[in-house]
Amino acid sequence: MEQKNVLRVLNRLGNFLPHPVTLFVSLILLLLGISAVCSYFDLSVVDPRDAEKKITIINLLSLEGIVRFSTHFVSNFTNFAPLGSALIAMLGVGIAEASGLLGSLIKALVLNTPKRLVTLIVVFTGIMSNVASDVGYVVLIPLSAMIFHSLGRHPLAGISAAFAGVSGGYGANLLVGTIDPILSGITQQAARIVSPNYIVGVESNWYFMAVSTFLIAFLGYWVTEKIVEPRLGQYKEEKEEEKVVWLTPLEKRALWFSGIAFLVYVGIVCLLILPSDSPFRDPKTHSLIGSSFFKGIIFFIFFFFAIPGIVYGIVMKKFINDKSVIEAMSESLKGMSMYLVIIFFAAQFISLFSWSHLGSFLAIKGSLFLQSLDLNAGILLIGFVLICAFINLMVASASAQWALTAPIFVPILMNLGYAPEVIQAAYRIGDSVTNIITPMLAYLSVILVVAMRYKKDVGIGSIIFLMFPYSLVFLIGWCVLLYVWVFVLNLPVGPGAETFYKAIP
Repeated sequence: MEQKNVLRVLNRLGNFLPHPVTLFVSLILLLLGISAVCSYFDLSVVDPRDAEKKITIINLLSLEGIVRFSTHFVSNFTNFAPLGSALIAMLGVGIAEASGLLGSLIKALVLNTPKRLVTLIVVFTGIMSNVASDVGYVVLIPLSAMIFHSLGRHPLAGISAAFAGVSGGYGANLLVGTIDPILSGITQQAARIVSPNYIVGVESNWYFMAVSTFLIAFLGYWVTEKIVEPRLGQYKEEKEEEKVVWLTPLEKRALWFSGIAFLVYVGIVCLLILPSDSPFRDPKTHSLIGSSFFKGIIFFIFFFFAIPGIVYGIVMKKFINDKSVIEAMSESLKGMSMYLVIIFFAAQFISLFSWSHLGSFLAIKGSLFLQSLDLNAGILLIGFVLICAFINLMVASASAQWALTAPIFVPILMNLGYAPEVIQAAYRIGDSVTNIITPMLAYLSVILVVAMRYKKDVGIGSIIFLMFPYSLVFLIGWCVLLYVWVFVLNLPVGPGAETFYKAIP
């Protein structure tokens, strides 16, 4: 009964919240009004970097504010940091996905795994599939159910293990994916409320997320084997055993050729960046950290996916000419159409929020309030993770949620000494762990359809109840890793990333 009540509350909250676009439009209108009222009362705060300087809230509804908004209406969108990087990365991924390469890689990895390692590899593959939009949901989750069924195991355990990796491990990966430029761009915009020239690289969370991949894979394996599958018990046949479709000789041949193309590409990249006098290295330190290589990482990511994808598509005869490749790229951008609409309004909101000085005002006031509470630094950061996890139950879009919360929380936590890269890493934990238990997830209905093939009476509540142990264990394990990483080992979360932010006096 308690489970149903919780689900009912979450569904009501989700239904109450408007579409992200409507939400941003509403916030823009609210921001305009608040800025006018605050400006009328001449609200201001002392700049902590300069005691003689005051930060005063600007009236966005003044003639000057309207002129600035109208003349920057286009550039707010076109200059928005995540826009170009996300679109270019998606073009490369789109080629690899349309060719069938990513789907075949998932099948090859899972189908050729020893039985005792199936669960671990399913979760790991789910995490890795996040570099390519919905391929994990479409390919891996149904495939995992079939494999578990064929092994005499409960197919719902296979679905839950794959779902845990694909969605619960969304923030982790060994590769820089399409979500990284989106989040880093939003973080950078928010960080510049405090430090106008701050740069957040696409690779800024790479170290932490790479290690997180192995942690989440192990935790997902443990929860499946020790909690979820024993709870499900023996599967009572409601569906005849399905024949698992193995890779065809042509698919295997295509994988070999695409693998060779990939190795050649990696070899060329190594030849470009490994010499100490390479122009892709920092000219002063000769290091890759802060170098041209990482500044242009999207260029390399594009070809990382595009080259093997094109080779695979040619061998499979899916790409018969240049038009086929171009159509694949076009199709990949069609899937980004809603993102473009959301990000257009998010860009306007973030720009207006910065211009109004409300961000700086709230950051200083908020940080002073939190300082007065004298909270332990670790508790404060973990508390931020919990806030993000709660918000994610109602706003499941990672980019929409971060665009909404980053302008507020990034400046506040920066003023308390946290680097934007660490704040972003903390956000990604909260954004990931509750994906698997929110009714707001767009793919939940897809997972439900797959589950109903094996158990007709399964419902959304059943799926969420099944996934709750993953959510809880991931949250605890990931928070422990974050705490040890930041406060015990003081490690950078990514190449060249600072752990703590030191404001300029």
